[in-house]
Amino acid sequence: MLFSKPQSVLGIDLGAGGIKLVELKKEKNRPVLFTYGITSMRQDVHHLVKNDKTAEDLVKKNSEQIKKEISTAETLQESEVNKYAEVLKLVCQKSRTVAKQAIVSLPVSAVFHALVTLPIVKKEEFPGILKAEVKKLLPRPLDEMALDYQILPTNPDKKNQQVVLINAVPKNLVALYTQIFRQAGLVLEALEPESTALERSLIGRDTAVSMIIDLGAERTNFFIMDQAVPITHHSIEAGGHRVGEILSRSLDLPEAVVDRLKIDLCHPESQKLVRDHLSRERFVTLFNGLFDPILKEIEYSFELYLRQSGNENKRPEKVILTGGIAVLPYLSEIIAEKFKLKCYVGDPWARVVYQDSLKPLLNQIGPRMSVAIGLALRNMV
Repeated sequence: MLFSKPQSVLGIDLGAGGIKLVELKKEKNRPVLFTYGITSMRQDVHHLVKNDKTAEDLVKKNSEQIKKEISTAETLQESEVNKYAEVLKLVCQKSRTVAKQAIVSLPVSAVFHALVTLPIVKKEEFPGILKAEVKKLLPRPLDEMALDYQILPTNPDKKNQQVVLINAVPKNLVALYTQIFRQAGLVLEALEPESTALERSLIGRDTAVSMIIDLGAERTNFFIMDQAVPITHHSIEAGGHRVGEILSRSLDLPEAVVDRLKIDLCHPESQKLVRDHLSRERFVTLFNGLFDPILKEIEYSFELYLRQSGNENKRPEKVILTGGIAVLPYLSEIIAEKFKLKCYVGDPWARVVYQDSLKPLLNQIGPRMSVAIGLALRNMV
């Protein structure tokens, strides 16, 4: 008992741009990096959950056709599950992971997120009142959703009310993830929204109002954090793939060359080279199709948040960038200048112990690993 083995856990992010995996061990109450893995394979595991709607869409068809199409959908889903399970198993093998317990991210597109204000009632009455309120808001029947909630700190001006943060996800998505991880030889310990994982790896105990912008492969997500809690999120269809499209259209290069150029462009050591050969004005003009929607969404998100009751006198202090293209040249300084606040690329490794010799490599891949690191930190900080 005095020499118990250190705790170990996997944080796994199944993103559109690939799998990101981090294994941390808890030693002397500190999270220590044991191993990590990363792929660049384009994927969309989340679309599989849509197959459950097949039966609903076949109401007007004859029974034989219904059976045939449902069977096809189930076969397709089983094939895709096997594929993702094999890739996940391979990543674990190559990374030489030890832990079998995994905490996995839920994509923003799959999570229903809302704030509801409820009266303060007796403990035994709360679940019923909460479900009645949430039932009005959910896009699907309540019995089809897995519900999680968090009661936020009480506003002193509203002593008879409480604000509850709601997260709900389709139960069939939970079942799908469970199936994939079981086939990969892993135990799905918990599913968490990406926003919660990012808060843990990039915000920590900082209670200031801030925004995290996660620039993924297909989408860019905007999360406003207040008191270290993700309060709002918005999303736009713009990310790393759009950078590739812009480069391909502007330079007329083959896809393989564009993919390599995109990686080089977002490499921290390439920043000076880009700035020496391409002025800010020319760069912004070239990537205006990405920069402009991001700036507009930041403005919209802050405006919406500050209009909410109780937020009128609050002031956002910073914007933290993360994701594969977070280090895109000029992006952070343009945001900082436009909104008159600090803007920088977050360091998700800041709360993790690792060998100094790994620092250059970890800094390079850090923005892509923020969600996976935050997941692995779940029971360690």
